Amino acid sequence: MTQSRVHDSFAKQALMATFGAKITALSPGKLEITAPILPLAHQQHGVGHAGLTFALADTAGGYAALSLMPAGREVMTVEAKINLLAPAKGEALIARGEVVRAGRRLSVVRADVFALEAGVETCIAVLQGTMIAVDPA
Repeated sequence: MTQSRVHDSFAKQALMATFGAKITALSPGKLEITAPILPLAHQQHGVGHAGLTFALADTAGGYAALSLMPAGREVMTVEAKINLLAPAKGEALIARGEVVRAGRRLSVVRADVFALEAGVETCIAVLQGTMIAVDPA
């Protein structure tokens, strides 16, 4: 795994840039993304929108999978299921993705999303997904 390959691919994610998301930890098969809960991502109750939570979890799981894929490959989501456990309330969200099983073509991933409020992390979502290795566009 080359960390620069994951960082270079992540840098092309316009949605993550819009959300102010940053990779905050990376190791083979694991990736953490942190993003502030910006007003542009609020829903009508003043907390982070489920779309923000899903996007961070999906991206963390996808890049965890990419970290184990052969050089010259990219990653896309095949499917994902998320359980929203609590509102995205606080200053930031932290999504921690990890590979459950890496296959030659498909990888199963998991991501947990935590809301950070006053220094306390609360698990607000759990995602399980399947990622596929693809040729770069």
